[in-house]
Amino acid sequence: MRSTILLAVAATTALSSTAFAQTVGVSWSNFQEERWKTDEAAIRGALEAAGATYVSADAQSSSSKQLSDVEALISQGVDALIILAQDSAAIGPAVQAATDEGIPVVAYDRLIDDARAFYLTFDNMEVGRMQAAEVFKRVPEGNYVMIKGSSTDPNADFLRAGQQEVLQAAIDAGSITIVGEAYTDSWLPANAQRNMEQFLTASDNGVDAVVASNDGTAGGAVAALTAQGMQGIPVSGQDADHAALNRIAAGTQTVSVWKDSRDLGREAAEIALALAADAEAQVEGQVEWTSPAGTVLRSKFLAPVPITQDNLSAVVDAGWITQEALCQGVTGGPAPCN
Repeated sequence: MRSTILLAVAATTALSSTAFAQTVGVSWSNFQEERWKTDEAAIRGALEAAGATYVSADAQSSSSKQLSDVEALISQGVDALIILAQDSAAIGPAVQAATDEGIPVVAYDRLIDDARAFYLTFDNMEVGRMQAAEVFKRVPEGNYVMIKGSSTDPNADFLRAGQQEVLQAAIDAGSITIVGEAYTDSWLPANAQRNMEQFLTASDNGVDAVVASNDGTAGGAVAALTAQGMQGIPVSGQDADHAALNRIAAGTQTVSVWKDSRDLGREAAEIALALAADAEAQVEGQVEWTSPAGTVLRSKFLAPVPITQDNLSAVVDAGWITQEALCQGVTGGPAPCN
C-alpha cells in the first residue's frame, strides 16, 4: 500500500511539473550585431532558472523568413513568443498566427504596432536625446551628419525624433547645419560607412560632428572619417558594444548609450512566462503607451545610460566588459585605462 501511494504521489508530481513546464520561442531578426548574443544569453538564462525551455530561430535579416520561423516555433508548441521584428510592418501575420493559437507575444526592443503584443524596450527617444546632447556639448555649432538606423525599424525614427529635440533650437538659429542624413539599410556598418563617405565627398570633408544611431553605424562612420584623417570628431552610438567602448577609450567615438541588454533579456523572459500563465497578468512597471499610429499597447520601458570617457569605469564595474578589452591599444587614456 505504501509503495502504491508513493508511486501515485510521484506520478502526480511529474504530471504537475509537466503541466507547468513552459517553452518560450524567440524569433531573432539576425545575429549580425554583438548585442543580440548578450540578449540571448540573458533570456536563455532567465528561462532556464525558471525551469522553462528556450527555443529560437534566426531570420537572418529576412522578413519573409521570420514569418516562416514564427510558424515553425508555433508548430513546436511554444507557450509564448518573444519577437525581435526584422520589419515591423511585415510582422503582422506572425502576431495573428500566434493569437489564433492563444500564444502571447512580447515585442522585443522594436515596436510591433499591434495591441495584442506586449512592447518591451528601452526609452528610445531618450536614447536619441542622450546621443545628440553629448555630441552637442562638444560641437554646439557646425556641420552635422545624421546616420540613422534601418527604415524598417521604428526605433530609427524614435531615435531621430529624440535627436531632433536636442538640436532643433540650434538648427533654427543657424548654428547647426545638417549636411547629410540617411537611413542605414539593416543597420549594417558597411552601409553606414558608404553613406558617410558620400556625405564627406559632397561636403568636401566639411563635417564637424556625426550623430550615429547605434554602435555599428558609428563604427562605419568612424571608418570613413579615419580614411580621411578626420578621426576624433564627435560621433555618437548606442548599445555599448565592446568595440565602441574601446573607441570611446581611444577617443574616436564620443558616447555610446548603454542599454544593458542583460536586464532587457531577463525582463522579456519573465514577462513571457507571466503572460503564458495568464494573458492578462499585470507586469511590474507596465504602462499603457500610445504608438505614433494611435495604438494603445501594454508596454514597459527601461532606462538607458550614456557612457563617455567620464564614466567608462561603470561598464567595467558592472561586468559588461573587461578592463583589458576596454583598454586594448589605449595608452594614457581615461580611467580605467590610465
